[in-house]
Amino acid sequence: MIGTSTSDSMLPNLEDAIVQGLDDDLEIMVKRLTGPLSALDIVTISGMGGIGKTTLARKAYDHLTIRYHFDLHIWVTISQEFRFRNVLLHALHCISKHTNFFNANDYDKVKDNELADLVQKKLKGQRYLVVVDDIWSTGDWDSIRGIFPEYNNRSRILLTTRETAVAMYVDSISPHHMNLLNLENSWKLLRDNVFGPENDHPHELEKFGKKIVEKCKGLPLTILVIAGHLSKMARTLEAWKDVVRILGEIVASHPDKCLGVLGLSYHHLPNHLKPCFLSMGCFPEDFQVETKRLIQLWIAEGYIRTSRSNKSLEEVAVDYLEDLIGRNLMIRKRRFNGEIKACAMHDLLHEFCLIEAEMTKFMHIDKNYSSLLTQKQNVRRFSFQSQYYSVDDCCKLLPPVATSIYLSRLDLPYATRVKLFGILPIYHPHTVVHEIFSHFNLLRVLSIFHESTNFTSFPLVITKLFHLRYLQVGFDDDIPASISKLQNLQTLILMNQRRDKTLPGTIWMMKNLRHIHLEGATSLRSDILNKHLVTEMPNLQEFSVLCSTSCTNEVFSIIPNLKSLIVCDRLANRLIDMSSLRKLEALKFFVGNSPRSLARFVFPTSLKRLTLTRRFYFPWEYISTLVMLPNLEELKLKNFAVWDKVWRLSDEDKFQSLKLLLFSEIYFRHWEASSDSFPNLKRLVLKKCKYVEDIPIDFAEICSLESIELHNCSTLAEDSARKIEQEQEDMGNNSLKVYIL
Repeated sequence: MIGTSTSDSMLPNLEDAIVQGLDDDLEIMVKRLTGPLSALDIVTISGMGGIGKTTLARKAYDHLTIRYHFDLHIWVTISQEFRFRNVLLHALHCISKHTNFFNANDYDKVKDNELADLVQKKLKGQRYLVVVDDIWSTGDWDSIRGIFPEYNNRSRILLTTRETAVAMYVDSISPHHMNLLNLENSWKLLRDNVFGPENDHPHELEKFGKKIVEKCKGLPLTILVIAGHLSKMARTLEAWKDVVRILGEIVASHPDKCLGVLGLSYHHLPNHLKPCFLSMGCFPEDFQVETKRLIQLWIAEGYIRTSRSNKSLEEVAVDYLEDLIGRNLMIRKRRFNGEIKACAMHDLLHEFCLIEAEMTKFMHIDKNYSSLLTQKQNVRRFSFQSQYYSVDDCCKLLPPVATSIYLSRLDLPYATRVKLFGILPIYHPHTVVHEIFSHFNLLRVLSIFHESTNFTSFPLVITKLFHLRYLQVGFDDDIPASISKLQNLQTLILMNQRRDKTLPGTIWMMKNLRHIHLEGATSLRSDILNKHLVTEMPNLQEFSVLCSTSCTNEVFSIIPNLKSLIVCDRLANRLIDMSSLRKLEALKFFVGNSPRSLARFVFPTSLKRLTLTRRFYFPWEYISTLVMLPNLEELKLKNFAVWDKVWRLSDEDKFQSLKLLLFSEIYFRHWEASSDSFPNLKRLVLKKCKYVEDIPIDFAEICSLESIELHNCSTLAEDSARKIEQEQEDMGNNSLKVYIL
């Protein structure tokens, strides 16, 4: 289970659509934020939920003028459940993108006032922009106001709130209030999202389309959700008349008209999509969920139906997710190649989700501990999202028929928690009565990622839960051989902080395993292979993190269908031949203390995404081995992976399929290449490459190039990027964007 507060990294279709009609508001925001006032200015955006406050704030936050104007950019999301420490850690995480100092483990026992002092210290002398998104009370504002110091250097705070009183309290002179859309703009938003902005619409539908948006009361979110509903229906007069009738009944009878309108789309979902939608209730508000984790949970819960088209369960789940996104019920973040990387839910939809989940007894969600006082005998799924409970407290009160238990309280930013395998909570050892789990014989999902819970040893009683499909748990001791008793397990996430770990040989007996995620490098016992007790693990698709000592032909022959692999290397001179992994698409390779030569690898031709990081120290000439990978679309080189000062590509060196090229802390100076070397490149990213003097000017001839991003690079590199942009413009191509941060 992966989560984060939604932030500037999300580029969702839903909120992209809400942007329509915000141009005037955006111009006001940019002027306020870059205005001549030297004192710290606090700018507020207020308006009802779903009107587009966060979207407007994000558009301002990402605006090129704003990016150039401020030294530091910080985004924190507050929401209804305010936690001061959460704000501090999010602020420190954002600052770390510029200063590279943040280490979450350092703050385990640091007091809040010390963290606040650290934030102030890091902001000292910097012109900063802080977005405080979705604040609910004046008391919350008073709690955090002192964190952000005044240096008379035109720093700004941009605050969004539903409460007009909060906006007036913070900015009594000129608060910016967002208004509802008028009828014409409402109809335009609906029309464009049902038929497309470039397409004509049947004129006989306009009359009833305007009646539909009248029921939405000018609220962009409800208009877009209804648009998503209409896009899945027959575009006939009768169908649209029926929607007008139903909406009229909802508006007349529902106590919360907005939630009622949102409910129309949910209640008309196909039955197979309803549990997928309601499952988002197990995540806290404003959390961004990594797609692959969400899909693993859907499969474990049994929400995904097998397909007649011979698609895998994962592929069917992606179809379900795309359907929900197409109906504007989910927000998504896509990779450059179109794949859905993460998703989230608008807070109003999340509110509806919680109400519907409780009302239908689909799931009990506890956020404040009080509702734990009464057992929920008719509920099978439970999600606890409060810091006030322990595992013992929850489990003692749950009925034995429970099938899913989610225990979460995560306050660290997404990028800090999600490193190699999943969630990295701060652990404080907590005594838990292991036998408490023995009550739940029907359990399919057990996901414990509570910051105050870490078992001293693996709870062996868990191995008796025969029906378990998804297990996430943290502990300090060895991984027991008896874990193989979980024969139905599909996803295994073990958070074990021991430096050197070995998975027991019995792991090979778990034929249904699809995903293994382990904290730190873990070795696999191969002696059992020599005893001919193992044939294959045909379902295993993902493994992280595997120690390079276990990257052998014997091991790879057991997991031939692996698609994603993360490796930590400790033997620099050993040949690693991965050519037998013919379905491997994503590989991340981390090197330990000894340098690793790229010449000691044999990669499979199926590889699409490759990340090499930390002390590879191979010369650029060895990168020609990657040119031979016909399907490579994404290449990331990080943290001193290459040490030569010049990267010189010959006419024969052609990355035929490469679309994304990223360098981070790669200290080369000169780059000699032609556009022919990267015929399909879409995105070029350089981070902290302070010595790079130029980007090949010939890149201006790469027709597919959409963006060049420079983060903390030299002015010479910045100048060359601007020259490439100008050459593209001179040729009539205005699609290339250059971002310099």
